[in-house]
Amino acid sequence: MTKEPAPTYNLRGDIVFTFALAAVAYIAWQLRDLLILLYVSALFAVVLRPIVDATGNIQIKGKQPFQGPIAILVLVVAVMAVLTVLGIVTFTPVIHDLQAFGTSNSAQVPNLVDKIKSIPYINRYHLDANVVYAQLKGLATQTASKAIESLSDLAAVIANIIACFVLTLYFLVEGDETYQWCLTFFPIHVRVRLDLTLRTAGVGMSKWLVGQLTLMALIGLTSTTVFLLLGVRYAYALGVITGLLNLVPVLGAFISLVLAVIVAGLDSWGRVVGVLIFFVVYLEIENSYLAPRIMKSRVGLPSLAVFIALLVGFELAGIPGAMVAVPTAVLIAVLLKEYMILKYNDVQ
Repeated sequence: MTKEPAPTYNLRGDIVFTFALAAVAYIAWQLRDLLILLYVSALFAVVLRPIVDATGNIQIKGKQPFQGPIAILVLVVAVMAVLTVLGIVTFTPVIHDLQAFGTSNSAQVPNLVDKIKSIPYINRYHLDANVVYAQLKGLATQTASKAIESLSDLAAVIANIIACFVLTLYFLVEGDETYQWCLTFFPIHVRVRLDLTLRTAGVGMSKWLVGQLTLMALIGLTSTTVFLLLGVRYAYALGVITGLLNLVPVLGAFISLVLAVIVAGLDSWGRVVGVLIFFVVYLEIENSYLAPRIMKSRVGLPSLAVFIALLVGFELAGIPGAMVAVPTAVLIAVLLKEYMILKYNDVQ
């Protein structure tokens, strides 16, 4: 019986593989912004897929007229219609007051100066309403000029948002075909297990959207009610902004707080105190009670894991990274459980 030759060590193959891996890593780093955009778009498509499927299952007179791309079109039109109605209803008073402030030197500036003088340690300074009005107009002019100078950066941000929106639509329309094509690169016995694992992760990631929308609705309705009770102007607009910005972790709450305090300060410092108390109390309740329970019940992650995911996502990709941090953590947790924890238990 002849002995089979022992396998030889292929040093050249390992060297080629190492250089190829380094080249791929370098290209990925150079294209990191594009890859992040693709990943965020694909993740949004996975999260929105159940809503599209539910829209397609709507029956009218025994038929399902909203199938395929039509369901996506209906979803886009519905979202745009809701945002348009909210914008018209809530922001019309804001635009009207801004136009009135810009066209006339009304009594608002003297009233604002009187309120500023009532602040402790500031009343010792002599403020003139005309001077303040001129400075405010100068500040507005400088802000407008700086906005024009940074128009290219703003255009880049808008272009990225539009690209993300279009890519999400493409992933929703052709995502299943692309997904099945990617699975063909794996052997059949690996493909089946990977498909089941990714679909399980997709369900958890979609549940994150339900939890996030729940939190946005809670803070939006609660803040609007409190602003109305306090008599804060533009209560509906501030409530809508607070609810929408809740999608952006940490930074969204800070921006909402600053806007509400500025608007409340136009009327009275008592309203400012009321707004501050509301935000402190609500954010404490949300961070310590609502968010952990809602997110844990939806995505199955502990609160510490959610917080760490938010920090890592913000550090890697800023606001977009923080927005998709939790569903990404769900995906990683499902993959680890399927391919590391279960395998370790089998070995034990």
